[in-house]
Amino acid sequence: MAIPDALAQRLKVPAIQSPMFLASNPDLVAACCRAGVLGTFPALNARTTQAFRDRIGEVRDRLSESPDAAPFGVNLVVHASNTRLQADLDVICAEKVPLVITSLGAVPDVVRRVQAHGGLVFHDVINRRFAQKAAQAGVDGIIAVAAGAGGHAGTINPFALMAEIRSVFDGCLVLGGSINTGADIAAARMAGADLAYMGTRFLATQEAGIAPGFKQMIVETGASDILYTPAISGVAANFMRPSIVQSGLDPDNLPDHGKLDIDSEAKAWRDVWSAGHGVGGISDVPAAEVLCHRLAREYQAAIAAQADRDLGDGFAR
Repeated sequence: MAIPDALAQRLKVPAIQSPMFLASNPDLVAACCRAGVLGTFPALNARTTQAFRDRIGEVRDRLSESPDAAPFGVNLVVHASNTRLQADLDVICAEKVPLVITSLGAVPDVVRRVQAHGGLVFHDVINRRFAQKAAQAGVDGIIAVAAGAGGHAGTINPFALMAEIRSVFDGCLVLGGSINTGADIAAARMAGADLAYMGTRFLATQEAGIAPGFKQMIVETGASDILYTPAISGVAANFMRPSIVQSGLDPDNLPDHGKLDIDSEAKAWRDVWSAGHGVGGISDVPAAEVLCHRLAREYQAAIAAQADRDLGDGFAR
């Protein structure tokens, strides 16, 4: 139960900026990495495999003058409907990407290929069964996507989900779901996570590649404005109700989407905006670097404050 050395030695705060459709562009990823947070982006944010290779090169170029920068990572959708899976995996291995976050499937062959070039594989899960499959596939880390997270979130309380994952996996554990501040990161660590997984908070940054109206909606909405539904993309996920209405749909009477299809999902997520319950704690849209430095300060302050609180309450012996 520890952060792999390849990551721990280069992080200023134990957090990952999660890979988000459209939002996670080279500007956001590079800014996070330079500020000591592990930045990631989905392979499918690039329209073609060649464009994906170019994007990896662009991120590397931007980090070349920052030797102390945190590593970067990419998200690879391991699902039968992803026709680019093998081609994108070939690029990942050729470019020796440091971290690969797999989703919608834990495939041992994918894990072995990435690990062969020294890369790490983290896999996101929403329950114990998926965590067990990921552990059997040999992943280096498991991301607990708990209730309230943006995107393809689960419905299980974070404490319960981490406990269930720990019953089948003793590697690096990452927790996602409504984590906005450095104090939230410290709380996740105290609860047993090694790293925090942050998506919605980084949507509301200046670099995020989404519409200004999307960012403003995050600032203006609260947890009660989030709808968990499979009707948008075919897999249950959290979306902002105002964006559903804005798209001409009735949040309370959505048509059935049918099965997941990667090609149609991209359009769905472009037109309807996903975010987690953490929107209620977001009130500004800072530069990513400013946010990362804020997280680091808040994290250290939270740890120190807890130590003082325990001492004052007589719990520290």
